Amino acid sequence: MDHSTIKQLMAYKRPCRKVQGIAATLLPYELSGKIAVEAFQQHLIATHRSGLMNAVNMDTGYVNLLSDAERFDVLRWTRQALGDRTPFVAGAYIENQNGEVVSLYRTQIDRIVELGGIPILFQTARLHGSSPAEKAQIYRAICRGYDHILAFELSSRFAPNGEICDDETFRRVLDIPEIKGIKHSSLDRQLELNRLFVRDTQRPDFRVYTGNDLGIDMIEYGSDYLLGLATFAPAKFAERDRCWELGDPAYYALSDALQYLGNVAFREPLPAYKHSAAVFLHAAGRIPSSLAHPGNLMRPAWEAAILEDCARRLGCHDEAVAGGPFQ
Repeated sequence: MDHSTIKQLMAYKRPCRKVQGIAATLLPYELSGKIAVEAFQQHLIATHRSGLMNAVNMDTGYVNLLSDAERFDVLRWTRQALGDRTPFVAGAYIENQNGEVVSLYRTQIDRIVELGGIPILFQTARLHGSSPAEKAQIYRAICRGYDHILAFELSSRFAPNGEICDDETFRRVLDIPEIKGIKHSSLDRQLELNRLFVRDTQRPDFRVYTGNDLGIDMIEYGSDYLLGLATFAPAKFAERDRCWELGDPAYYALSDALQYLGNVAFREPLPAYKHSAAVFLHAAGRIPSSLAHPGNLMRPAWEAAILEDCARRLGCHDEAVAGGPFQ
């Protein structure tokens, strides 16, 4: 896409559009180091009630650090918490597993679909270097016969198995009918605008879910979202979305406050944002500790202080439990 086309697309905002928001849900931990199952389920319920869909076994849920049994437990806990009919997204993750790629993915997809989830295909390093035609052929075989699959572009800044597609691969993904949308996590506005342009011209019903926690206003240009940042304050994201749909100018201040939180939480090293999420939610009284998975990168001891300012701007300190740091 040339610069003039990008300028035209950037000028074409889409006010009063209903946005589909999905929060990549944090997996919280007890002080003992065990998964805080009850707090996880309560956070799922609160996210759903706010108006956002949950996404579990994502990067925000330490999918790459969990055992296969733990990932299945997360699926079970999610279905138990949300009930039989509430949809949710779940990561199909095959990295470091032995077997043929298509078969491995379909096994994961079957497990997710059986519990009523929408699978999203985490990329695998085993396909790095494959041609667009080869990747499309494999993805067609993976998705054949399923009703609703999501694809994923994940920057290697988040995880080494991630990869940002070239334009031809993206166009070929759009031609796979079972794939209804893609999470785009390049953190590159220009590239995401290009995805939107191609989507609008080739398959307008296809959803591009921004994964750009440093550019959450991409919803203004036609992206929906699947964000780890949304797990910090799902009710505030839902409020922002309603303001955009209604043309309420309160949208701008709320979006700016959420973006400020995103800029703080998603500073380098990027994977440590999950610890920031735990610190934020613990200070707000939503989870029992500020511990992250022991295999995850950690933030410094002063993290709570800087996040308190983020919470103040959002008004989240008014929602904290009595005696919490955000009071």
